[in-house]
Amino acid sequence: MPSSSSGFVFGLTAAALAAVGLLGHQAQATLPAALAGPRANSSPAGIASTAPRGKVSPDVPPPGSGVGERVVYSTGAHRVWLVGGRNEVTRSYPVTPGSVDPAPGVYRVTSRSNSVVGTDGIPIEHVVRFADVDGVAVGFSAAVGKSSGQADPGVRTGGIRESREDGTALWEFATIGAQVAVIP
Repeated sequence: MPSSSSGFVFGLTAAALAAVGLLGHQAQATLPAALAGPRANSSPAGIASTAPRGKVSPDVPPPGSGVGERVVYSTGAHRVWLVGGRNEVTRSYPVTPGSVDPAPGVYRVTSRSNSVVGTDGIPIEHVVRFADVDGVAVGFSAAVGKSSGQADPGVRTGGIRESREDGTALWEFATIGAQVAVIP
């Protein structure tokens, strides 16, 4: 009887794995495109932005950006929203993106630095990192003082620059583990 019971267990295991795979596929298919994230065969850095510039409201969280307390970053509108737990915008402001954008999706703040030198050689503060694209860290930061010249255009940067005031607000809002929704 051992061989028939092992066959039974194998059959149950195979059926359970098939059911989990089907449910996972259905869940991915019903996720809004803006939050689905990159497909396994796509390059996150190569995703083009389709959001119309100037057509977003700074007072309302963008559609498809999720629910609950979160930071929303639009790669197309170059804007950030700090959204409170009751889905109210507590602050919204324009940003200047780096040369590397994260793919649309939901991320978590993974690290923070009070003061460092950015990959472009500019001193920055209130660095809040949430993604990595092909070895380039992506996060929000504010330049300290005046920049002494242009950054080298050949350097790939993931720094999303904000004013010092906006950087302080995001630093206080987005601690380790905070949700960051990236939308086109």
